[in-house]
Amino acid sequence: MHFLNSVDYTVIVLYFLVLVGLGVYLQRRASQSLQDYYLGGKTLPWWAMGISGMASYLDVTGTMLIVSFLFLLGPRGLFIEFRGGVCLLLSFIMVWTGKYHYRSRCMTGAEWMEYRFGSNWGGQFARVVSACANIIGTIGALAYLVKGIGLFLSMFLPFSPLVCSLILVGVATIYTIISGFYGVVFTDVFQSGIIILGIAVIVLMAIAKITDVPAFIVLTEKVTGNSQWMSSALHWQTEMPRGYEVYQHLMLFTFFYFLRSVVGGVGEGADQKFFGARNERECGSLTFLWISLLMLRWPMMISFAVLGIYLVNDLFPDQAVMLQAADLIKSFVATASPERWQDLLSHILHRPDAYPPELIEGLQALLGGNWQNKLHLLSYQGTVNPERVLPAVILFNIPMGIRGLLLMTMIAACMSSFDTHVNRASSYFVRDIYQRYLRPGSSNRELIFASYFFTLFIVIVSYLMAYTVKSINDIWGWIIMGLGAGLIIPGMFKFYWWRFNGGGFAVGTIVGLLGAFIQRSFWPELVEWKQFTILSILSLLATIIGTLMTRPTEEKVLLHYYATTRPLGFWGPLKRKLKPDVRTAMEREHKNDLIALPFALGWQVSLFFLPMQLIIRSFSSFRITLIIFIVCSAGLYWFWYRNLPKKGKAFSDAGPQAAENIFLSPSPR
Repeated sequence: MHFLNSVDYTVIVLYFLVLVGLGVYLQRRASQSLQDYYLGGKTLPWWAMGISGMASYLDVTGTMLIVSFLFLLGPRGLFIEFRGGVCLLLSFIMVWTGKYHYRSRCMTGAEWMEYRFGSNWGGQFARVVSACANIIGTIGALAYLVKGIGLFLSMFLPFSPLVCSLILVGVATIYTIISGFYGVVFTDVFQSGIIILGIAVIVLMAIAKITDVPAFIVLTEKVTGNSQWMSSALHWQTEMPRGYEVYQHLMLFTFFYFLRSVVGGVGEGADQKFFGARNERECGSLTFLWISLLMLRWPMMISFAVLGIYLVNDLFPDQAVMLQAADLIKSFVATASPERWQDLLSHILHRPDAYPPELIEGLQALLGGNWQNKLHLLSYQGTVNPERVLPAVILFNIPMGIRGLLLMTMIAACMSSFDTHVNRASSYFVRDIYQRYLRPGSSNRELIFASYFFTLFIVIVSYLMAYTVKSINDIWGWIIMGLGAGLIIPGMFKFYWWRFNGGGFAVGTIVGLLGAFIQRSFWPELVEWKQFTILSILSLLATIIGTLMTRPTEEKVLLHYYATTRPLGFWGPLKRKLKPDVRTAMEREHKNDLIALPFALGWQVSLFFLPMQLIIRSFSSFRITLIIFIVCSAGLYWFWYRNLPKKGKAFSDAGPQAAENIFLSPSPR
């Protein structure tokens, strides 16, 4: 308990009290209706939802993981996180998929399936499968969050990662249950202020630390073994330590991660923030703010990586002792495994008397003074555990008092991600399964209580799953490249192919899910790019076969969907029925959206690179990135921002009845 002082504990306790207090305050408002509980009554301001979006994507587990790659690769670690951490899907959501979901007036992504495919067996089957798939995906994401926060907090508290995550998850579950989406958004806004303050502190520390750039360049190669650490260029091959050798072909992985982001991005946007937006313009505005604020994550993470390099050099001037220490532990503990390694280290730290004296004395001799804290950084492979660089920096470099603030920053990041995932998963069960099929006549009070119980259920399942994985990179890679690959193909077709139907979506999703779980069970070590390729092809074939073997969606349903959503893609049979002026306006919108997308992607990536390059004083790279950023910003403004409809001026504001008058006579209704 000596890692924190009374000031640190006071700050953290006050923070938890404010969160629970906000939850209690918002409880009555949230429980008025299901729409209030899951969409905030569609009255929340766009800026609040944009801030909440940033906070919900800034989880501590992902932050620890990205810091690990920035520690190993420098700014180029951003390319690895094309798989998810860069959130490239937000550019697609900002430009078109967010507004497509808003136009449906649905409450969940699963309900959207019935809107898209109709109420026949195909539409209802797709709705149930979508709800189940999203719940399963959320459980995986929550397990990833739980795993990371346990590893993080166990470095500061005298408990195992299991107990630490239980404490945090318990508090987050309480305020999320009682306050619904109101609590998610307003607690995220509160927590964002804490996060930004913490970011400022750590960035200033990193800037002050680099006093001699040439010496820092030499130090990066010594500590990480990577001679290209300062570079922002995308190399075909780069140096990686034991346990991370698979990423040495950096360009290959970046290509597959980018491809995964594109395939997934074109089907994203089924988020409560877009279903709950007040108008079409706000869908774009809140996403623009979301991306802009998410930029703050990257200077914070490169700052932790910079401080981590100095720290590792101070603690382990000769890293060979780490391999000896790992081998020593394995020689005394025959059951040591990658999955339970951190729990084992925690137990050695807090219960050294439970182990042979020879082991403890050997570790003391190898690691020297403060050996207990140094042990936190030891990986199963006998190298520096990069996933623990972030908490190690807080533990060793941050003075007490300020340490509580940074701890609270990381906790806030975790809580804001956790509450968003939990609330969304609960909506899929209550709205799309319980209310739709199990208890269609249930009262509002019953539905709210059902959401309480289901929230507890998914939290417990996620918590149990978290402790079957060996690292946060392991679970994150499978979620994105394995499970994700099996699910994104059906999601990609839903906007862009008129013949696609509920049967195709359901078959493709089921096959993708089964394929992902079979791969995880029998071939868990399969390289991520191979997971993505195999499962994507499998899901693609199942989706097309399932579509062609089942009846097309009813024409009335298709016409209603096309009239109210107006998506781009292969809609020839319906597009030919449009009035000429409507077709011209729609084609203009689609053309601008397609041209705007590469500008949006370039703007987002360069926006994230710029502050990192400044902090490490890589000015030549900064100048090139700045030019790209300016060009992409101009293109984004011209093709996207200036075309956003004014409030009340979008066609979707006229309502579905007016929207369907866009077809030539006779009326399709």
